Amino acid sequence: MADAEGSGPGLKSLDAALGVLAQMARADGAQSLSDIARASGMPKSKVHRYLASFVAAGLAQQHGRSGLYDLGKEAIHLGLAALARHDFVNHAAEDLPDLARRSGMTVLLSVWGNDGATVVRWERGASPAVTSMGLGTTLPLLNSATGRAFLAWAPDGAIDRIREQELRRAARNPSLLPDVPATRAGLRELTTKARADGYTSVDGQFVPGLVAIAAPILDWQDEAQTVISLIGVAPETRMPGSPELKMLMAYCAEKSVPTQPSA
Repeated sequence: MADAEGSGPGLKSLDAALGVLAQMARADGAQSLSDIARASGMPKSKVHRYLASFVAAGLAQQHGRSGLYDLGKEAIHLGLAALARHDFVNHAAEDLPDLARRSGMTVLLSVWGNDGATVVRWERGASPAVTSMGLGTTLPLLNSATGRAFLAWAPDGAIDRIREQELRRAARNPSLLPDVPATRAGLRELTTKARADGYTSVDGQFVPGLVAIAAPILDWQDEAQTVISLIGVAPETRMPGSPELKMLMAYCAEKSVPTQPSA
């Protein structure tokens, strides 16, 4: 039984189990039992019992042929629920239905999660774009409008790992990044332009038939807390001064926190 300080066999076991789950969340992908045990500093037999419970609860899944363990659907739902309940998300999302109605475009609200730009709110426009994206979708950093907004306005430490992974992938396959060189200099050019324009966009060469524009909701440090994206099929929505772009930028400006004045 736990004592007044909260220590005891039951809570210690729970702490250990949550430590295993946290280690899985920090990993880049699926892991073997041995890898999880080593990273958690526990015997394999003990970690295996925890993993069996996680799998039964849907918090983890085991890939059949490889036997590797990864986070399960319930862990994803738990993470999305936590993200969606942050005050800045609720504030940013409260008028999304109106933005979708006025723009006629599908509206996404995304936050930066462990695996990248993650969609946590979704509003369909009058003419819904045909797309497989939905809640929980993780969008690429370098070749999506949403990702590029995080590239331009998120802190380097948050996006560095995924930026380097995608940059190496694009260097091997230039078709993944057709509009800028797959180099650090190319990404600096992309970021400079985005910050000067105040928004990012991609056209149908990334997702055939779809165009997207995105802008950040900024905190007082001028860093993106969330990104709002509009998705549609009309190429002219990407053009400077388009009604849809004006709506998007006005929306994000209204939801952003004013920059803290210098002392």
